This record gives sequence, structure tokens and C-alpha cells, in this order.
Amino acid sequence: MEHKDFVECLKKYRELIWPVIDNNLKTIVDFEKSCRPKKKYQFLVDLHQEIFEVYPKRMGKYFRPSMVMLTGEAMGVSRDKLLNTAAAQQLSEEWILIHDDVEDDSAQRRGKEALHHIYSKELAINAGDALHVLMWRMLQNNRKIIGEDKTFEIMAEFSRMLNRTVLGQTIEIKWTQENKKNLEDEDILLILESKTGYYTVAGPMREGAIIAGASPNQMEKIYEFGKLTGYCFQIKDDLLDLTSDFAGLKKQTGNDIYEGKRTIMLAHLMRVIEGEDKRKLSNVLEKDRYHKSPDEVEWVIEKMKEYGSLDYADRLMKKFGQEAQEYFLKNLGFLKKSPARDFLEYLPEFLINRDH
Repeated sequence: MEHKDFVECLKKYRELIWPVIDNNLKTIVDFEKSCRPKKKYQFLVDLHQEIFEVYPKRMGKYFRPSMVMLTGEAMGVSRDKLLNTAAAQQLSEEWILIHDDVEDDSAQRRGKEALHHIYSKELAINAGDALHVLMWRMLQNNRKIIGEDKTFEIMAEFSRMLNRTVLGQTIEIKWTQENKKNLEDEDILLILESKTGYYTVAGPMREGAIIAGASPNQMEKIYEFGKLTGYCFQIKDDLLDLTSDFAGLKKQTGNDIYEGKRTIMLAHLMRVIEGEDKRKLSNVLEKDRYHKSPDEVEWVIEKMKEYGSLDYADRLMKKFGQEAQEYFLKNLGFLKKSPARDFLEYLPEFLINRDH
């Protein structure tokens, strides 16, 4: 398999999943007659809809919902039983990103201005809330598609996955606000497992597996594979933040440094940097994003190169990728149906070699 095959796979699933999301977005303002606003307030309803549709209509790569689809299909489930759950998984990303951008005061999302900079923080948070509510309603609608029992199993998995995700966010924000400097790899991996291992890979895969009737043992094995693969995903993402413009979608290099996020490479640099460089790094990290200059951020990136932090992160990512591939071949034989199985087997290699 080649890289472009996996990219085309993601595009194919996006084309299938987007219409489901689009149809559901319309239902947010489809109020019942008893609580429908008067016509003279329709302009406010329209504004509400305009705001909450911004991120969904920008459409990301649809990686997470594709994991739902690939896993379910690899276990013999038809697409029509997977699409609604996959769409809800993508919608979860939309509201999480809105809230995440407010928390980090991010400047951009998917190559355009972040939602809270277009409207306001308050209206952006509210738009995220609207999409959050819709996500749960879409999951309730699974009763007509996969039956009552599996619907509640999927909702329980969403709850577990999102609960661990927000724990990761708490830890990341706390350590950033404290400007915590004495972090080991294990500390960073705690965040990565929560926000990427579970939310980005393991959770979506487990959703597809639940619909397929997976056993508890199979669910545990999927989690372990997702955790290892998620490490690869996030470390690569953090490396690209320092070295890439994400195929033209990101104009600011080193956004994680501006935000003060604790990454594998920053933790490594803080452990090994010495002398005057260590004092300067500490001074840079004590500033908020608006008081860090581009020259200071570029200096940090150069020090990451000089002290081997980028190479260290790259080696660690490839180690996890190798472990994930070996684990897949040894333990995930129940993912049998091709071509879906082939794409999942290729997943660690795809994540390591992607350029955005």
C-alpha cells in the first residue's frame, strides 16, 4: 500500500459521512411548534446556525470517523450501520476544537481564523455546546440503526473516551499554566494517551468494534494498538508544528511553543539544555503567546535541533510505530476483512510518513 491510497481512503469516507452530518446540522434549529421562536426572531436563529456550522463546513481530514468505518468493515459490518456513529465521532471533533481553540486562544483552525476571533469567545463556546448536544442526539438515533443495546454501548464508549480526553486537557492546561519544566516522557505520554491514543484512534476503532459485536478481550487489544498508534499520531503532529505549514493550512510555525504546550521535544529540551541557553529558554516559556516574538520561537526551534530534541522525538515516534505494527500482526487477527484490514495494518506507517 502507498501513502496516497490511505489519503484517498480518508477522502472517500469523508464524502460518505459529510451528508449525514449536513442533514443533522439542519435539525439543531428545527424547533418543535410548541417552543419555536416567533418569525420576527428568525434572524437570530439564522445567526446561531451560521456560527455553529463554521467548523463542520471547513471539513477536516475525517481521520477519526474513518477509524470507525475501517474497524467495523474489517469485522464484517456493512457501512450503513457505521455511518451515523462515524458522523457523531466527527461532530465531537468539531465542538472539541471550538472549545480547545478558546482555551488555547488559537489564531487559526484549518487554515482560517479561529471561530472565537470571528465572533467572540462566548458565542464560540455556545456554538460548541450546540454541536455537543447534537452529537448525543445523533447517538440516540442509533436505536433505529443498530438496536437498543448497541446504542447504549456506543454511548457508554463515547462517555469513557471523552472523559479521558478532558482529563488530558486538564493536565495539559495545568502544566502549561504552571510552566512546569521537570517533565519526563511518561508525563507527556499521559496526555498523549488521553487526547490522542484514546480519542483519535482507540475510541473510534472501539466504536466500530462494538457495532461488530467485539468481545471484551478484543476491545482491550484495540485499545493497546490505538494507544501506541496515537503516540505516533501526536508526536508527528507536534514535529510538523515545528517544521511544516500543514500543506498551506497553517501560517504560524511553532504554534505549540507560542501556546507553551508540553510536548515530547520540549520536555526533552528542558531536560538537556544548559547554561545561558537554559536561562533564556525559561524566560521565553514564562511569556504568554502574545509576548513571545517570532524570533524567540524560532530560537527555541533551533535549540531543539541543536540539542537533538527533534531527532529524539522522531526516534521515539518510530519506536512506537514499530511496536504498533508488531502488535497489530500478533494480536488483531480478528480484523479480517480486506481492504479495511490492509488500511489499518498500514496505519502506523501512514502516520509516521504523513506531511500534514
